[in-house]
Amino acid sequence: MRGGSVAYAASPLLAGKTPAWRSKFIVASLALGFGALAVRAAYVQVWNNAFFLRQGEVRYARTLELPANRGRILDRNGLLLASSVSAQSIWAIPEDVDRDPERLRALARLLEMPFDELQRRLADEDKTFVWLKRQVDESVAREIAALGIKGVYQRRDYKRMYPEGEAAAHIVGFTNVENQGQEGMELLFDRELAGRPGSRRVIKDRLGRVVEDVGEQVPPVDGRDLQLSIDSKVQFFAYQKLRDAVLAHKAKAGSVVVLDARTGEVLALANYPSYQPDRRQNLSGEQLRNRALTDVFEPGSTMKPITVAMALEAGRVTPQTLIETSPGRYQIGGFTINDTHNYGTLTVEGVIQKSSNVGALKIAQRMSPREMWDTFVSLGYGQKPQIEFPGAAAGRLRPWKSWKPVEQATMSYGYGLSASLFQMAHSYTAFAHDGEVLPATMIKRNEPVHGVKVFSAQTAAAVRKMLQMAAGPGGTGQKAQTVGYSVGGKSGTARKQVGKGYATNRYRAWFTGMAPIEQPRVIVAVMIDEPSNGEFYGGVVAAPVFSEVVQQTLRLMNVPPDMAVQPQIVVDAAEESF
Repeated sequence: MRGGSVAYAASPLLAGKTPAWRSKFIVASLALGFGALAVRAAYVQVWNNAFFLRQGEVRYARTLELPANRGRILDRNGLLLASSVSAQSIWAIPEDVDRDPERLRALARLLEMPFDELQRRLADEDKTFVWLKRQVDESVAREIAALGIKGVYQRRDYKRMYPEGEAAAHIVGFTNVENQGQEGMELLFDRELAGRPGSRRVIKDRLGRVVEDVGEQVPPVDGRDLQLSIDSKVQFFAYQKLRDAVLAHKAKAGSVVVLDARTGEVLALANYPSYQPDRRQNLSGEQLRNRALTDVFEPGSTMKPITVAMALEAGRVTPQTLIETSPGRYQIGGFTINDTHNYGTLTVEGVIQKSSNVGALKIAQRMSPREMWDTFVSLGYGQKPQIEFPGAAAGRLRPWKSWKPVEQATMSYGYGLSASLFQMAHSYTAFAHDGEVLPATMIKRNEPVHGVKVFSAQTAAAVRKMLQMAAGPGGTGQKAQTVGYSVGGKSGTARKQVGKGYATNRYRAWFTGMAPIEQPRVIVAVMIDEPSNGEFYGGVVAAPVFSEVVQQTLRLMNVPPDMAVQPQIVVDAAEESF
């Protein structure tokens, strides 16, 4: 040390000579580290970049679906039966949600859910996404946005609306929360109505906000509109009158079908009980069933005009052929078939007017089982209706070779086979359209339609006259009469099957007919299931609904009145046969 300074060069530590290998080792280690990093970078960027790109995209890139606007469902006049309206769906990132109790309680109230349920959803395992509620109204969405809760977001969506509500529910059906058809026309034509969604590839930040678009945007293709044959005004009126009748007679259920007699188009098809398509909480199978198409039953006396028509067509009888029905009962195969009265000798027309079971079976005995079976099949019985609707029932018609004489006899007046109310209404197009069975449809027709010839025009006209007699003075369906229009039809009442037998106090009542009788424009079929308010005959329970629906429908169709008549409101219930 000189002058108070330290001579560092004289330090023994620095005086020692450093080995050359040490510096080389350090340099080699650094080089090796940089080399490893370079190899890793090359591996990530070149050789295995697809995996890491995929992982990056999973975290930040999203393909957003651009929903297509679902097509509208319209009635024959262009009025809305179903349409989509804008709605917002509420979602959240649970780990980011502001847990302020007061605002969360307000949110739960707007979402119409218990506060505990909201807390449970926000506590789910997925901390990055949870739906809180789908398709809320715009007004509710605005209130939720005004709460300003961190971590709660909204997504634009579409909500299905049904202006006709429960009146047309069984025709239109409904969609689920994903806008996929679940029932009715919404289900059957789901692909056409849904269209094709588009897509948009984006990069999002952790809060779900779009940062950048990547790739090309594929625009959505909106679904096409569907125009039905239904007349919404006829549909609403028919449903209203059916509902009133079911409630008035304390019945279990009811159905009504209205067909255009010239085109085979379904103008109305209603059931009660029904449901609101856009409010489906706690729905039961009783409400969802489209009974007019899915429920089958023994059609009873409404088959008698068909029995007479096939005998007329085969030349076995004429309208004035005398049929002996005394003493009001008939023994066959160990069974006794009864009429409600001893009608004595009746013409064929009188058999229909008085609804004689004995007369019908004696007419059927002039036919072979094969002839009857062929006619039933030609009219659509025993086979699934060719109509644009899911779940339509075929009914039951056993092969003719297995018929016993008593079965042929009972089928003549509607027992031993089964059909839906729609099949019954459809089969009557043969009488309304000069012997042709028209193909039925729920889609509006713009072209002329051609049917299958089953009866001659003369036979059809003769049966229409008998139906008019059955709905007139001395007939079983006098309450079917309406003001201004001539009508014809056949009532029916049948005991319901219970196990292998028939109930003694449970009935189905119906009426099927047409108007105006000379040139029919509409066919209406009404069924009331288990009326229990003291009256159960079809001519008393179902015929008044027929009368009201026919009159309103013809007015809406601008059909001019063909006669001036007063409704026949007096009927002897005991006149009707089962």
